[in-house]
Amino acid sequence: MGAGVRMLKSGLFCPGMRRSWTLSRQVSEARFPGKRWLVAGLGNPGMPGTRHSVGMAVLGQIAQRLGVAENWARDSRCAADLALAPFGDAQLVLLRPRRLMNVNGRSVAKAAELFGLSAEEIYLVHDELDKPLGKLALKLGGSARGHNGVRSCISCLNSNAMPRLLVGIGRPTHPNMVETHVLGCFSPEEQELLSPLMDQATDLLLDHIRARSQGPLSGL
Repeated sequence: MGAGVRMLKSGLFCPGMRRSWTLSRQVSEARFPGKRWLVAGLGNPGMPGTRHSVGMAVLGQIAQRLGVAENWARDSRCAADLALAPFGDAQLVLLRPRRLMNVNGRSVAKAAELFGLSAEEIYLVHDELDKPLGKLALKLGGSARGHNGVRSCISCLNSNAMPRLLVGIGRPTHPNMVETHVLGCFSPEEQELLSPLMDQATDLLLDHIRARSQGPLSGL
């Protein structure tokens, strides 16, 4: 992990941003003795309810489950909303980028630097065109598969080792409709599937993190 942490601390700063001194004190003083994991819900800020931001919706459900839904704090250093959540003997750093999807990785990389985390300790939650709505998958690293938010994270972290929770949104039949589809809101029929899907996604992610927290880091 040491080399990965040094890599993340090598200068991935977010230019032109004012420091959030309140959260800075929290981060520097909260020396957590157990394992720490970063969970990033990828999406576009200001576009809740769209298919492309379903990762942020899952993160909101996780925050509710862990009792920190009212604890979000804006951190201008990484241009994101952060919430710290106790999880057994571990701690989760929940992150919602305030940058557009295509540059989400800059927020994720800066948060990883602030908390001293390697790529293997970062979970990405994002939409997946090639899975129908209602289907979930946990992917243990690998390529971005055309997802611009994941591509940004891989580029900024200089690693593709991040485990990912893929939330299916389905692919439109016509290729020219992809952008409209991902940036559009869920239909009323689709919304009926979302509530149980959010719970299932939360269960899947937390179960995986719980298992890793109890074993060696390499045990993905």
